[in-house]
Amino acid sequence: MMIDILDRRVAEGEERIRLDVTGSGIAVLTLCRPDKLNGWSWESSRQLGLLADRIRFDESVRVVLLRAEGRAFCAGIDVTAPGGAITGRSPAERTHRYYEGIRWVHERFAAFAGLPQPVIAAVQGYCLGFGFELALMADIRIASDDAVFALPETGIGVAVDAGGDLRTARDAGAGWAKLLALTGRRIDAPTAERNGLVQLVVSNGELDATAMELAAEIAANAPLAVRSVKRNIDAFADAGLAAALDRTALAAALTLTSEDAREGYAAKADRRPPAFEGK
Repeated sequence: MMIDILDRRVAEGEERIRLDVTGSGIAVLTLCRPDKLNGWSWESSRQLGLLADRIRFDESVRVVLLRAEGRAFCAGIDVTAPGGAITGRSPAERTHRYYEGIRWVHERFAAFAGLPQPVIAAVQGYCLGFGFELALMADIRIASDDAVFALPETGIGVAVDAGGDLRTARDAGAGWAKLLALTGRRIDAPTAERNGLVQLVVSNGELDATAMELAAEIAANAPLAVRSVKRNIDAFADAGLAAALDRTALAAALTLTSEDAREGYAAKADRRPPAFEGK
């Protein structure tokens, strides 16, 4: 990995996610890099795992609210972040390192998605790629009417790498998962709501208040019962997810080290159509 995964600290000025716990039992996680459209990175994944560990055994926290500063929830990968590309002495070693890196990210996401407390995501603006995948890990999603969702990975030559296609299939059906992941097409908030990817759509000005009201409503219920219900539903809904995520990590590793991915990223930077050759 290109970051120190043993370090439990967050360097000053390097905060990707901020944690605030209210007196009413709500832990608010805020993506706090609005100037980067809250772009995701290896460091973002590390910090998400650290915060999930802090929240997990905090008995004062009954609900988690995931939100973001600025005009975008998360516009996908931050390609300018340090440590973005993984190197290796050979194609096989580079693929292996990507595989282990993606598996490590999955473990951080599993700590977050598996929190005993319910997680509500409040989504505005761009919710693309990793951002969409992060939102799909929440138990309930509220979107502002300007939210835009997409899984654009195949358009730059890589597989969907954090399970967003799998969770879309779980919530909206395999057809919608394939439509979104195979085309990279963007959908608006009402379309996401109609297909079960979002539970509520509100105006942008109402997003934070609506999310906090819902969080407070859940926090007022019996904690042991709430946590049990979450676990029971997840056990049913996520059956088979672990094995599928391992296949996802391998597919991501193979495609991230492909020549098509190199071409896809170059074409995006040059603002031209990519010429994929399947190699």
